[in-house]
Amino acid sequence: MTFREIPDIVVGRLPVYLRALSRMMQEGQSITSSKELGERLGISSAQIRKDLSHFGEFGKQGTGYQIEYLTEQLQRILKVNTEWEVALVGVGDLGHALAHYNGFVNRGFRISALFDADPAKIGTSVGELKVMDAATMVEEIRARGLKVAMLAVPADKAQTVANQLVEAGVKGILNYAPINISTPDGVRVQYIDPVTHLQRMTFYL
Repeated sequence: MTFREIPDIVVGRLPVYLRALSRMMQEGQSITSSKELGERLGISSAQIRKDLSHFGEFGKQGTGYQIEYLTEQLQRILKVNTEWEVALVGVGDLGHALAHYNGFVNRGFRISALFDADPAKIGTSVGELKVMDAATMVEEIRARGLKVAMLAVPADKAQTVANQLVEAGVKGILNYAPINISTPDGVRVQYIDPVTHLQRMTFYL
């Protein structure tokens, strides 16, 4: 089975499994079961077994899963067993918060380039990184060979910036702008809009 045949909803659950397994390892646990994992995550054990079966056999009936081994396999499947350098475009309040966020460390990602179009921000430092002029973004991203970018720009700028990222060779965009963007085949976009998640949640309240 190729990755194109695997439902995106299944791929979306793999990082959730990986996060729970990492927590178990931190707690000193070495073996788990689909039942225990499911209880932690609110997902049925049958669903977990079905999801993992898309990628191979990782455990034995009656003995469960070796946590370290399953963690390594999920990291390999998600291609986060090596570090991805990430470009961050937009260094406003959200961009600053993302640049300072330590949660990317040791989970496969490192923000290594910051870009903004505001002359007041260009040349300033955020942590160890200097903010570069967005006008040089295509050239810089190409030179560094970056394939992943985060968009933290206003909605009315998001499509233009996305077009530039595609031109620069970026293949994956995490979009925080509250707007859908168009990209060619082969360029993956993921959306993070807290308001839509809040609206989805309040339906149930």
